[in-house]
Amino acid sequence: MKVMDMEEGVKDNAASPPPKSRITNQSRALVSIRLLQVLLLFLVLTLGISVVSIHMIKFFKIQDPVSSTTLVSMYDHEAVTLESFLRPPLNVWHTMNDGELLWRASMEPKRHDYPFKRVPKLAFMFLTKGPLPFAPLWEMFFKGHEGLYSIYVHALPNYRSDFDRSSVFYRRYIPSQAVAWGEMSMCDAERRLLASALLDISNEWFVLLSESCIPLRGFGFIYGYVSGSRYSFMGCADEEGPDGRGRYRNGMEPEITLSQWRKGSQWFEINRKLALEIVQDTTYYPKFKEFCKPPCYVDEHYFPTMLSMKHRIFLANRTLTYTDWSRGGAHPATFGKADVTEAFLKNLPGAKACLYNDQRSPVCYLFARKFAPSALEPLLELAPKILGF
Repeated sequence: MKVMDMEEGVKDNAASPPPKSRITNQSRALVSIRLLQVLLLFLVLTLGISVVSIHMIKFFKIQDPVSSTTLVSMYDHEAVTLESFLRPPLNVWHTMNDGELLWRASMEPKRHDYPFKRVPKLAFMFLTKGPLPFAPLWEMFFKGHEGLYSIYVHALPNYRSDFDRSSVFYRRYIPSQAVAWGEMSMCDAERRLLASALLDISNEWFVLLSESCIPLRGFGFIYGYVSGSRYSFMGCADEEGPDGRGRYRNGMEPEITLSQWRKGSQWFEINRKLALEIVQDTTYYPKFKEFCKPPCYVDEHYFPTMLSMKHRIFLANRTLTYTDWSRGGAHPATFGKADVTEAFLKNLPGAKACLYNDQRSPVCYLFARKFAPSALEPLLELAPKILGF
């Protein structure tokens, strides 16, 4: 009996593991559970990240670079498209200085074909002291021709325009600097206007006007006349005498010689290629700034000389703006209310013989100056009949 009890006791002791073995098994089970928990947590986090990534892709519109040429800005979330590059700014105001503006305007595509339907525009650049007394006449002139023109106004720095949103001149004043008559600051203002207009890739022709200028024909006629011409309209005469070659200074050599010296009207019309030449120039500008000072009036010599040296065959050697110098003096005649008659306006376009595309033309002038503010009333009355608005 005792033997059996001892054997049973031995069996009981063999069937139950020792305490240390039980603890090891429990630890292994606990580790396995924790590993399973970690794996589950990792799977949840991975799934969450995947869901967030999908939403981010939809939000930023990230596309396959192989299948699309659209670039994405990760800072402002706005895609850079061809349209955003071509769209001209609604407001011509900017924060660039002259050096930055001329540098930016000098950028031009080298390919002659456009990857979009380009409608060439005529840029009207007004060089003024401030107000535009003939704004109502110009408003009538531009009406109905949206998309075919652009407007840029350079006034004195302290001038603030008050045009409302309905006006074609609303927000068309560019950053400006003071201008002195007959000095290089005048050409600086003209280059500022050209550079601002060049920022619009659709601007193909550039007309410089003053606040005392008026149009002599309707927009359609002027657009067709300019766009149909093989030449740009800038004077480049080799004029003898004290007001021509007499203004030349030997210090301009070797860049500019006396035989290359030219003179022309300040008021011009040029195409995009010539406008780029003007804003890109760093060769002739320093010479004119140093040596062409009154009685050498730089606005009559700088552009005509420079462009005639490099692009003479593209210049018509005449201006499109009529000016009356018959009374003599440093400034042309000014026309007031009493001067504006039907016969007077009819005679201005053909006041002088000229060539258009190498053929005689009855129309030589598309604009005229100088007109006093008092001339506005009769001009508005005669415009529909005589000017063809």
